[in-house]
Amino acid sequence: MGAVAYTSTVARRKQYLKGVEMENSEIKDVPKMERDEVREIFRGWGYQGDELEKATDVIINNPKAWLAFMMSYELNLEPVEKNEPRNSFLIVLAATIFGSFIPLIPYFLAGGDLIASAIGSVILSGILLFFIGLYEARVTVGSLWRSGLQMALIGLGAGLAGFLIGHFIGATP
Repeated sequence: MGAVAYTSTVARRKQYLKGVEMENSEIKDVPKMERDEVREIFRGWGYQGDELEKATDVIINNPKAWLAFMMSYELNLEPVEKNEPRNSFLIVLAATIFGSFIPLIPYFLAGGDLIASAIGSVILSGILLFFIGLYEARVTVGSLWRSGLQMALIGLGAGLAGFLIGHFIGATP
């Protein structure tokens, strides 16, 4: 999973850099068309008349702002820093290792009772996922209970899907 996070972030960075190259070229080669694109974005935001022209002039008179504006509002691309692929890899790798270990804890504690271990694994995973959802709602927006339940249901559903896939391809005894 870490490798997927790494490669997808590298791809996002390449896409962003290609967009920068394209927008820089268009600003240089067809500035009137690019100015019109800025104006249309502002017009879509409700600017009109002198206010529209002033807002457009503010952006196009600052090349760095013009490029950033076009990247964000025309191409809908945000910067991807050089170290982001590595950071994504490390975060996803750590989360995968940690997340994979949690459901195993009951198997270490249940003394060989597979049924009790399986039930404990589902309960422990559900509780932890619920608290992760609560945390998510606290640091972002949303209902604590709804986010907690949603995270628990999605996580447990993914676990069930993995179990069923394994079962039907013969991975279980």
